[in-house]
Amino acid sequence: MNKMLSIIYEPYRLLRKIRLFIEWVLSLFPIFRFFKATKNDEYPITLSIWFKQKVLGNNSGAYWPMHSSSLVSFANKIVIGKGVVPGYNPGCYLHGVNGIFIGDYTFIAPNVGIMSGNHDLYDLRNQTTTTTPVKIGKYCWLGMNAVILPGVVLGDFTIVGAGAIVTHSFEEGYCVIGGNPARVLRKLEKENCVRYEMGYSYIGYFPAEKFEHFRKLKLNI
Repeated sequence: MNKMLSIIYEPYRLLRKIRLFIEWVLSLFPIFRFFKATKNDEYPITLSIWFKQKVLGNNSGAYWPMHSSSLVSFANKIVIGKGVVPGYNPGCYLHGVNGIFIGDYTFIAPNVGIMSGNHDLYDLRNQTTTTTPVKIGKYCWLGMNAVILPGVVLGDFTIVGAGAIVTHSFEEGYCVIGGNPARVLRKLEKENCVRYEMGYSYIGYFPAEKFEHFRKLKLNI
């Protein structure tokens, strides 16, 4: 039985070795250094993700890695921090029409929706553009199936419970929120909240120190 399983899985092992070899070769070139630089991160950039996104065109407008089942619109109006990869997990949707800002090292679970715009109540073909941007602080955690609605501001260390619908702001942060509409379930002790830095920081596909140049050239916010 074990021998049979070994035979079945051998092609997968071979493909993995080939993928790792290709990633290693590409990482020798500066433009592809993210393969090596992020391989030990929480959300590494892999050859599979890069190929589906940049070659096959799935969410090609995003400047950060995304799962093929996640979707983004108006990616040029979304600004993320270090270690932030919205939509890396499956089933997420980001609507950036009025702007979305996400601070460093914020985790985003599967099936999370972040909406910065809404439909006109009298003409559903149009989307309102008077809403202020969604702003999510540093070291936040958006639980599975959470939805962040237009104009919401979340302070640092805001933990959003699974399935929460966040309709208004929690600007002070340092809290756990949940429910529909979301409310404060627990306050966090600021002195116990850990702020950390990763050894080699990337913002999407770019080294953090080069991101501001990219932002000025390509982002419309």
